[in-house]
Amino acid sequence: MNDRPNSLHALDRQSLVHPYTNLAVHQEVGPHVITGGEGIYVVDDQGKRYIEGLAGLFCAGLGFSEPRLVEAATRQLKTMPFYHSFAHKSTEPGIRLAEKLLEMAPVPMSKVFFAGSGSEANDTAIKLVWYYNNAVGRPEKKKIISRRKAYHGVTVATASLTGLPFNHRDFDLPIANILHTDCPHYWRFAEPGESEEDFATRLVSNLEAMILEEGPETVAAFFAEPVMVSGGVITPPKTYFEKLQAVLKKYDILLVADEVICGFGRTGNMFGSETYGLKPDMISCAKQLSAAYMPISALMINETISDVLLDQSRKIGTFSHGFTYGGHPVAAAVALEALTIYQEVDIVSHVRAVGPRFQEGIRKLGEHPLIGEARGVGLVAGLEFVKDKVTKENFPPAWQVANHAGKFATERGVLTRGLGDMVSLCPAMIISENEIDDLMARMQLALDDTLSWARSQGYIA
Repeated sequence: MNDRPNSLHALDRQSLVHPYTNLAVHQEVGPHVITGGEGIYVVDDQGKRYIEGLAGLFCAGLGFSEPRLVEAATRQLKTMPFYHSFAHKSTEPGIRLAEKLLEMAPVPMSKVFFAGSGSEANDTAIKLVWYYNNAVGRPEKKKIISRRKAYHGVTVATASLTGLPFNHRDFDLPIANILHTDCPHYWRFAEPGESEEDFATRLVSNLEAMILEEGPETVAAFFAEPVMVSGGVITPPKTYFEKLQAVLKKYDILLVADEVICGFGRTGNMFGSETYGLKPDMISCAKQLSAAYMPISALMINETISDVLLDQSRKIGTFSHGFTYGGHPVAAAVALEALTIYQEVDIVSHVRAVGPRFQEGIRKLGEHPLIGEARGVGLVAGLEFVKDKVTKENFPPAWQVANHAGKFATERGVLTRGLGDMVSLCPAMIISENEIDDLMARMQLALDDTLSWARSQGYIA
């Protein structure tokens, strides 16, 4: 007998739009209700236990039962449940968290601006880029470059930065002054015989040509995720960021590193910028900042920018930007405790220790007949589904092969998502090698289930 409330177990007719494909499909859906968690696992309202293969949404880095984070929230709720950061006000947790982030930053940073989500942090970065260039007398230097398949959020401005067409379609996006350059996916977009270094050179040459065509005096900033996780776990080709940063420096273009997913250990360094040699002017972070236990994000800016912003705000008489819940003391207290735990347990060393086992398992899954490329770094990876491993031809979107793989994974006790041609894995960073082996074994079964299903549909021989 299903004892769920009627409002939960009743099926609703919904339109499911898959953002990385051109597919909209009507089907009967109902909520999969998750009621509890322990370590890397979650439990649903039917009592079934799952490995949470995406750490929620790439964010629950310490799993789903860390008592110290609960205690941090409880202490702060009892002490000061809320206060704002307007009109020269602040709270102790917010101040301490800002100091901690500046101490941990991969390159020298000067100030921290708090918000509630990665989208808000990146949206703030856009506003500050524009504010900065107005302040230094360059009102025409406002265009911002992102990349195809990038993901930077879903506000009006950050969804415009996002380089996924279905985040734009029918939303009247992107807005003006947002440009998109090449996606740096070597396996998919390299020309025959082209080395990674030559591929990187070609893409950066294309970027420079775009800057020159637009006019360097009009281009203000470049946004980049160290690893393009939501766009397919795309890692940069060799020499890409080195060459890209040289071009940005040549034309006085700011670099904003989107560390919303990569930050706090995921790639085997505290920040993805360290893994790939980025030296950004601004850094946005969220998700694992609080290990997902409270909504909070942060934007770090360097001293050059912060000095200009302060001077300009003195001239105007105010700095007219902020959020009611920016630097919320409970969220800040939880984030501060999460960062303390990361350092105490040396989460970076743990990811480096178990990451090779995880990537080895991913590479083995990449040998499956349905997988064209298995790619990743640290404890994040993606599996790209193809109809033909030689030609790299993907399955027609209407067949929903990756989506079915995600469903079969759920049946095998792994929660992940099939989006477009991809299934991603990004477990809690506390995962052990034995748990990694279990995760990979379940995913192997899910891929085999998908293969049998695809053959039954006549999609492959």
